Amino acid sequence: MNSKMTSEKEAFVWVWLPGTVEPVVAGRISKARGQYLFNYGQSYLALEDAIALHEEELPLRSGIIHSLPGLTIAGCLRDGAPDAWGRRVLVNRLSNDPTYTGELNESDQLLFMLHSGSNRTGSLDFQISATRYMPRVNDSGTLQELLSSADRVENGAQLSLSLDAALIHGTSIGGARPKAHIMGLDKQYVAKFSSQSDTRSIVKAEYVAMRLAQKVGLSVAPVEYKRVGNKDVLLVERFDREYFENGWQRKSVLSALTLLKLDEMMGRYASYEDLAELIRLKFKDPKQTLAELFGRMVFNVLVGNTDDHARNHTAFWDGDKLSLTPAFDICPQSRAGGEASQAMRIVGQKNLSRLDVCMQSVGQFGLKDKVALDVIKQQIQVIKNQWSLVCDEADMSVVDRNFLWGRQIFNPFSVEGFEELVSR
Repeated sequence: MNSKMTSEKEAFVWVWLPGTVEPVVAGRISKARGQYLFNYGQSYLALEDAIALHEEELPLRSGIIHSLPGLTIAGCLRDGAPDAWGRRVLVNRLSNDPTYTGELNESDQLLFMLHSGSNRTGSLDFQISATRYMPRVNDSGTLQELLSSADRVENGAQLSLSLDAALIHGTSIGGARPKAHIMGLDKQYVAKFSSQSDTRSIVKAEYVAMRLAQKVGLSVAPVEYKRVGNKDVLLVERFDREYFENGWQRKSVLSALTLLKLDEMMGRYASYEDLAELIRLKFKDPKQTLAELFGRMVFNVLVGNTDDHARNHTAFWDGDKLSLTPAFDICPQSRAGGEASQAMRIVGQKNLSRLDVCMQSVGQFGLKDKVALDVIKQQIQVIKNQWSLVCDEADMSVVDRNFLWGRQIFNPFSVEGFEELVSR
């Protein structure tokens, strides 16, 4: 954090190009009449290996680039800004910092871009300087220290300027739950913590769902479960970081929300159908990728993960083609009754969390009915076979297992018409 904070009128966008371990300045973002404008720097445009940050929104050219119609900021830049938890931490920090002289406006993207941690998702960072890169908050803390800091945020208590600097690592990650970055020797992790408001073991449930997704053969970010200070902690390995002898490389990551040219308010219009069409046109290995996406959609329905919104689907961008990242944020969600809906539409206007709706969508994934049905059968069988083993890994109680099984996982509404497969 800067020793003296001022209001935010502009920011310079720095990027780690593919295969590099040091960032270069790509351009400048500023706000005018409620819109965020961007222009590439001439030094960046002159680079032989320069790539567009997102070819649809910010094509590689000189001059001011306006946001796409309906958007106030380019989605590829918004993807690097913090979401609910990160904003909560920063509002706590800035409101108690006498050196901050700007207005605390939660709709100000530049405010959060410039004060959140530099180790954000993807390959971008935001700086006040166009000539000198100064990462914010390199300090780290133990899991116990980070848990204590998260508790203070949840209680509305003031963050200190020393120990709690470690928690700022988590402000640049998306999502609404307490989290922070953890740095290992050759891997980096997102640490997710249980919350004081949790009425069930959400961290354990996410661990179990992620491990089951791995077991059924989906591409999933590796996870570890730990118990620290009487709290559950989920460590999720970061797929956007790769360690080499000369340093860390960062991979560009774009959300499906960005790829579909939507903002958060329009996110309800996102659909697997539109994402599948985009995969056919712009992704590497479209046939394999479509099969993977269908498998993820089916798995979400089977385990009750209805939080499959468009920011929870992401793709790597190498300047030429897109490729699906490993899956993440797969967690069974509570439901008041039997009926539930996925956050993204499955086919047409339908988003009911049901396997029969998934089967109606097979054509958009380029699959035959038999192949799609085999995917469902295989996932059901693996989930049943691996359930107890994976729950044991998380030391999940019988009460928590019973809460998930038959309610979130294999909910009768979701598997109606497929009961025979579940009961075998």
